[in-house]
Amino acid sequence: MSDLMTLNGVSVVHRIRGRGLFGRASVHALTEATLSIRAGETVGVVGESGCGKTTLARVLVGLQRPTAGEVAFEGTSLWSMSARERRLMFGARVGTVFQDPSTALNRRLSVQRIIADPLVVHQRRGRARRVRDLMDLVGLPSAVADAVPAQLSGGQRQRVAIARALALEPSLLVADEPTSALDVSVRAQILNLLDVLQAELGLAMVFVSHDIQTVRRMSDRIVTMYLGRIAEEAPATGVEEVARHPYTHALFSATPRLLTTARPIPLRGRVPSATNPPSGCNFRTRCWRAGPECAQALPPLSTEPSGVAYRCLHPILEPGDLEQPAPAT
Repeated sequence: MSDLMTLNGVSVVHRIRGRGLFGRASVHALTEATLSIRAGETVGVVGESGCGKTTLARVLVGLQRPTAGEVAFEGTSLWSMSARERRLMFGARVGTVFQDPSTALNRRLSVQRIIADPLVVHQRRGRARRVRDLMDLVGLPSAVADAVPAQLSGGQRQRVAIARALALEPSLLVADEPTSALDVSVRAQILNLLDVLQAELGLAMVFVSHDIQTVRRMSDRIVTMYLGRIAEEAPATGVEEVARHPYTHALFSATPRLLTTARPIPLRGRVPSATNPPSGCNFRTRCWRAGPECAQALPPLSTEPSGVAYRCLHPILEPGDLEQPAPAT
């Protein structure tokens, strides 16, 4: 598969008010992210709240211009394009599904007008037929065409958002926590729908979530993020066995499961501030395997034939590496 979209050394730094009357601080929302999205594949992005998942998603859909680094779509630098070129050549090729459909949809517009909106902006013909086809594609009955979002269930609202995202037949769909605002009973329906649409339409998809079990189910590759950095990439199949980074294993240990048990991996301390991230490996302040050398420099990228790539000086190579030292008495 060819690369549809690539990020090379992308960083996003926000300037905010710091301490004092004239103080300013820098929030490192994304740091030197390098990632490729291949045509037709699903890449899952996982991590705790505040790890940079949404910033990465905003960079991928062109809503956030990087502070440094390059974003390329089909080999063309996104931010070297004019605004018109980005709208015509990129905006029509990327669809976005946001976290909360209640706020992502215009509450005053009908379902059919919401879905038709991208078609109007891009001056596409045959809009009425396309809207009917999209509603059928995502499982929305024709009876809700004139309804407004408040008259729909949460699952129906998210189906409207998905239909709108697919209106221009994009090559890439970015779904940022698409089920976290939905009832548990509805989440499986939306996940199944995304899975079917990805396979039927041949979409590339970036699926962002804090739930690593859901990401594993939906994805071909899993990207683990921590404090604005990509800590590891691994194939979704057998990820618990091939993952090397301690943080990835900690995420798995924190998710409930029905058929198997996992050794709990409690992380010590709090997540550091993004305005003053730790030196070296930014996970070292909470990692049970960290040593003084982890503070010296960012660990080099290690790759394995299995497709795993990680930054860690003390990777998880065998089950015994998951053991934590007993607390001092």
